[in-house]
Amino acid sequence: MPIDEVLYPVNLRVRGHRCLVVGGGQVALNKVDGLLEAGAVVDVIAPDAVPELDDRPGVTVHRRSYRSGDVEGYRLAVAATGCQEVNAEVFRDGEAAGVWVNSADDPDNCSFTLPSKLRRGPLMITCSTGGHSPALSRWLRQRLEAEIGPEYEAMLCLLSEARERIRAAGMHTEDRAWQDVLDSGMLELIRSGETGRAKAMIDRLVENPS
Repeated sequence: MPIDEVLYPVNLRVRGHRCLVVGGGQVALNKVDGLLEAGAVVDVIAPDAVPELDDRPGVTVHRRSYRSGDVEGYRLAVAATGCQEVNAEVFRDGEAAGVWVNSADDPDNCSFTLPSKLRRGPLMITCSTGGHSPALSRWLRQRLEAEIGPEYEAMLCLLSEARERIRAAGMHTEDRAWQDVLDSGMLELIRSGETGRAKAMIDRLVENPS
């Protein structure tokens, strides 16, 4: 993958959709868990698979080698075999079938790459190097984990509730001074347990649009 190639960032909805993971080792298990977290229904193809894969609800394990064309009909596929030749075959099949394919640690055989992610409830922050250095992505994510704690999830919930109240009243949400509230110190109030005061700040925003 060229170092200057620009990737288009996107969050995919895979809930209820069939996704394929080719490979049965620890890396494949991590990819399966990420898909399950997003609500996907996962098939795994691998001649040997770690036992944990059999214990994952929503996962069907096919203990065999990958066959040409196996990717057809899936929403997306992940190749995590550790074998570049097999990963390349999955990628070529995906290109022919119109299926997005990620190859673990093999950016040249990817139609999409997977960022390192940090979740705080519905808040998700990702770090990506476009497949050039997954280690740097993980390092950055670990630094963010130390800074962005559960108070950010609480703040997001308060803001989301306020936004829904505005919409339920038939009003626009874009003309509110959201930035003023975010800069008002509400995060520090939530950190110190004064969630009620933080909510009051948002309530004033709801009642007094700028």
